[in-house]
Amino acid sequence: MNYVFPPAAQVVVPVVGLAAVFPVRRVYCVGQNYSAHIAEMGGDTREPPFFFSKPADALVPGGGDVAYPPMTDNFHHEVELVVALGKGGANIPPGQALDCVFGYAIGFDLTRRDLQALAKEKKQPWEMGKGGDQGGPISALVPVAGGAHPAKGAIWLKVNGDLRQRGDLAQMTWSVAEVISRLSNYICLAPGDLIFTGTPAGVSKIVRGDVLEGGIDGVGELKIRLV
Repeated sequence: MNYVFPPAAQVVVPVVGLAAVFPVRRVYCVGQNYSAHIAEMGGDTREPPFFFSKPADALVPGGGDVAYPPMTDNFHHEVELVVALGKGGANIPPGQALDCVFGYAIGFDLTRRDLQALAKEKKQPWEMGKGGDQGGPISALVPVAGGAHPAKGAIWLKVNGDLRQRGDLAQMTWSVAEVISRLSNYICLAPGDLIFTGTPAGVSKIVRGDVLEGGIDGVGELKIRLV
């Protein structure tokens, strides 16, 4: 096939213990999936999960230096469990949803909060707040081993060594299985899809020069520096 210019390279994420890499198709995110974060963002109910997307090329596999984005004065960190799908489908029952999971990673949903707030106010899409360049640093994927899926364990983030976010996966309002099932009611999921599953409380402003370190028990750690 001839192209008018060379196509973009396939976005991939490394996999712990494998030479093969995970090819990314789409990146979905769940909004406000921890009760304490819902409260700090002004909500107070267990409403059905809602979703938004990031472009696949916003991922920064392995972390490292991340460019501070333009058009913002209020850039925030959000540490999240990321689910990688090895199978897909539509209208997946919750009881079958975990069968679709290939593995897990830790991700940072970096957010231009001022742009997101303006979009909310005007009832406009969130893409410019959530989908910026390099807005999705992600660690290597840990494959599911022996059917074990992380349902509890610490999730945390430090900025320049100071603890900003700390929660537990057990505090998720909607479980991984519920999130996959609900999302599959809206759209047909496929192998290569990633789902950022929401963040605990403690999101805050970050600036150039800040070093972010985050981790999830049993999944791994991730480190970036804003430049």
